[in-house]
Amino acid sequence: MLFTQILGYTAGAITSLTFLPQVIKTWKEKSAKDVSLTMFVVAASNEVLWIIYGILQNDWVIILTNVCVLAMSLVMIFLKLKYNTKKEVKQ
Repeated sequence: MLFTQILGYTAGAITSLTFLPQVIKTWKEKSAKDVSLTMFVVAASNEVLWIIYGILQNDWVIILTNVCVLAMSLVMIFLKLKYNTKKEVKQ
């Protein structure tokens, strides 16, 4: 494996963890009150575009990184919708 590939996969792995702390915090606290739904919708849309680009370039670093971030973005969108609905009903 070339140095550039190792660098790419390492950067991709770190980038893939970007939203993980927010996902864990939201899941544990069962609250997404301070989470921006718009930000995660924009992020998910962006990830889809990056995945398409990665496929067209046949670049697995881009594809894998953005699939992981897309998954976390979708989880956050789900949690935001789930917990906002519950909070509104209780108030």
